[in-house]
Amino acid sequence: MRIGVLGGTFDPIHVGHLILAQEAYVELGLERVIFVPAANPPHKDPGTISPAHHRFRMVELAVEGDPRFYVSDLELKRPGKSYTVDTLRYLKELWPGSELFLLIGADNLRELPTWKDYEELFLLSEVVVAHRPGAEPEGELADRVRFLPIPMVSISASWIRERVAEGKPIRYLVPQEVERYIREHGLYVCS
Repeated sequence: MRIGVLGGTFDPIHVGHLILAQEAYVELGLERVIFVPAANPPHKDPGTISPAHHRFRMVELAVEGDPRFYVSDLELKRPGKSYTVDTLRYLKELWPGSELFLLIGADNLRELPTWKDYEELFLLSEVVVAHRPGAEPEGELADRVRFLPIPMVSISASWIRERVAEGKPIRYLVPQEVERYIREHGLYVCS
């Protein structure tokens, strides 16, 4: 089985994440893309992110009804920091013989050497980097990863959070169900 693994904080999930998942599914011939919201991301201050149950629910709402995509709560159930290598080890045990494709953004490529046991990521999966046209791959890891061209969509979760805090619309930046969830739960609104 060919499985894409897309982890992240997803605070909130947005159309850029969904475009990456869709393009990976098509271009890599995947049978499924698993979204794995991080419960306790090691590179983020826990006081600055939304509670994991909200982030998990937003991902569920974003992919609901799409049989290509699945949301896993494995990092929410595992205590401690949410390390990608631990997730990949678990998925390899769960589906022995499967081919895993770790899907990351180009911004994560520079940070990859700071990830726990990052060399093992290459043994457990093929590391696939979303590549935006015009952003040339560079660095020593560029030769060890597969680049996946994706449409240029300049959206970030932090920008969406800022827009919500400023009372600006986020329609078309996130799925409608996610926008509704953010409003209903008062996420990202400054108090």
